[in-house]
This record gives sequence, C-alpha cells and structure tokens, in this order.
Amino acid sequence: MNKGQNLTRRVALVTGANKGIGFEVARQLAQRGMTVFLGARDAARGGAAAKALAAGDLDVRPLILDLARPETMQVAAEAIDGEFQRLDILVNNAGVNDPEDGSPGTVDLDAVRRVFETNFFGTVLVTQIMLPLIRKSASGRIVNVSSGLGSLSSMSAAEGISSDFAQLLGYSSSKAALNMFTIHLARELKGTGILVNAAAPGFTATDMNNFRGHQTVEEGARVPVQLALLPNDGPTGGYFDKNGPKTL
Repeated sequence: MNKGQNLTRRVALVTGANKGIGFEVARQLAQRGMTVFLGARDAARGGAAAKALAAGDLDVRPLILDLARPETMQVAAEAIDGEFQRLDILVNNAGVNDPEDGSPGTVDLDAVRRVFETNFFGTVLVTQIMLPLIRKSASGRIVNVSSGLGSLSSMSAAEGISSDFAQLLGYSSSKAALNMFTIHLARELKGTGILVNAAAPGFTATDMNNFRGHQTVEEGARVPVQLALLPNDGPTGGYFDKNGPKTL
C-alpha cells in the first residue's frame, strides 16, 4: 500500500477477532475497503484468521493483542501509528467468560475478578491506549461489544432473560460496567467528532456458548458494524441491538 492509500483508506482495529463475532466484524469492515487490524491473544490463531480473510483479497493484518497484557496493547498502538498515524475505528469485541462464574450468593469472587480484568479493565485500557490515534481520525468511532445481559432494564424485567449466562454475576456485571464506560467516554469526547456506542449483538452461536445461540455470526456482527459505520451526525453514548436503541 502506498502513502496516498494510507491517507485515504480507513483503518480499523477489532479486538478478539480470530473467531466468532470479531472475525465476522473484521471481514465485513474489510469488505468495505478498509485496512483491518485483527487483534488476537495467540499469534498463530490470529495469523491464521488474518490469512483466511486476506485470501479473499481483503486487507486484514494480524496483531498480537491480549487484554491481560498491557505491553501488547502498547506495541499494537505503535504498529498502527508507525504506518497510518491514526485509527479510525476501534471495535472492542474481546471478551471472556469463566467456568467458575456463577450466581451471586455462591460465586467465587476470583472468577468475577478474572472476567472483569478482560471484559472491563482490559477494554478500558486498550481504549485509553488507542485514543490518541483515534483523536487523529476525521471520523473516529469506538464500538463496545456488550450484551443484553448488561442491560439493567432487561435483567430486572419480570420475565428476565432466559439464558444460562443470565445467572453469571461476573459476566453480566462486566457488561453493565462496559455500558457505563460507553456513556462516560461519549460524554468526555462530546464535540470531538468521535462517536462511542455499545452494541448488543444478540444470542449468537459461538464457542463461548457452545454454539447454542440462535443467530449466525453474520447476524451477530450486524449491529457492531452498523455502529462502526455511523455517519458524522450519528448518535453517541447509546446502547443498540438489532431493533435499534435500547434502554439501559
């Protein structure tokens, strides 16, 4: 890619993108002519995923990015800065669950902490590290991939949410915290042109739920991609699912 293309082609980073929804988000953004950095904890898996997408003549590049290892975030930011001097889109997709997570009366608090380390603290830190690059974009977008389980209104409804994950204190609370981060960051960045929103993809068949979800990854990627492509007059500080804005 020549220097002129570097100035005009939009640049995106998708965390946790070697599989599932993140992989599909990376694919769909690259299909729109973007350069997409595919973040993955494991170099071999990230490389294989990027190679699979690049085989379709897409500009997808692997980056080692582990939300539990801050040094990988800094190296990733330096790599993007070195070639493009900016980042247009950050999709915070990386997330985990924990086999020891469980109901609030009995859950192992170490499991809750482990979930929060990635789903919340790691996401906040990688955003902070990438933010100087996003500020250099003419139309910066930050998309936090959340969950319906992070919605207080949905979880407190009489019928609740029918899912095993609904009983996991660490997972659902980490997503609720991510939604609050979205609101605060959007307010902080008001007037900068950077739009910050949270996406609830829906119950999508991935290895995180043993492929029990009723949506395909193509369907699960739809809302994050829509928020990544918002026009300059689009919303910020919102929480969206496939039906549009949701009440937190």
